[in-house]
Amino acid sequence: MSRRSPRKAGERALDHFRSLSSLPVETKGHLDLVTEADKDVEAFLIGSLREAFPDDGIMGEESGEIPGASGRVWVIDPIDGTFNFVRGGQNWAISIGLYENRRPSFGVIYAPVRDLILVGGKTVPTRLNGQPIKPLPALDMSRASTGFSRFISDDLKISFRFCGAATLSMIEVVMGETDGYVSLGDSTWDVMAALPILGHLGISNTIDWDRIDLSSKLRFACGSEEFLSKVRPLIEKVSAAA
Repeated sequence: MSRRSPRKAGERALDHFRSLSSLPVETKGHLDLVTEADKDVEAFLIGSLREAFPDDGIMGEESGEIPGASGRVWVIDPIDGTFNFVRGGQNWAISIGLYENRRPSFGVIYAPVRDLILVGGKTVPTRLNGQPIKPLPALDMSRASTGFSRFISDDLKISFRFCGAATLSMIEVVMGETDGYVSLGDSTWDVMAALPILGHLGISNTIDWDRIDLSSKLRFACGSEEFLSKVRPLIEKVSAAA
């Protein structure tokens, strides 16, 4: 997939973003919203992917799964951070990930307001706006910081940042703004693009893909091995209590 389709999808999203006062908004659950922008962007991406990869399956947050013959599935979150989008915030992004052989293998993330496009995967070097990413710094526990999706234990003595969009939180890891990310309830479409991008940089995660499917809710952490050693007990504790 080229960067052309995500950018065109971003243009559509921005058109809606500029007219928020007239944008219809539906509620799926507590703080879980869907707008015409989500539906429009997802429909555009599905059309683009079906044209480019007719044998591949597609799974969209809003439209569900479209079976394919190849065994590969493109997983779409048309607007990750819809709540932020509706409030007029900057922290939202378009996420397109490729799932094959039961693993994330490639991803594209585009944050239109910030004009950031992140591409990478198992065989594709990670690039931010076309530029290589610098190696991540070693973990310094005196200044450690993590993004998170729900909550995090005070026992870890790690400061946290919450931006309301998993894709943006993981972009912060790529850019060295945080040391890792802790998720206690993301969906696969929230992270399918970001994980292979991070993986190419040597950023590990705690997901056991052999035990989940595309409909699963995820409890995991990603970061350096040293970071994971600090937060893994929390993930195990929460997972055991669920």
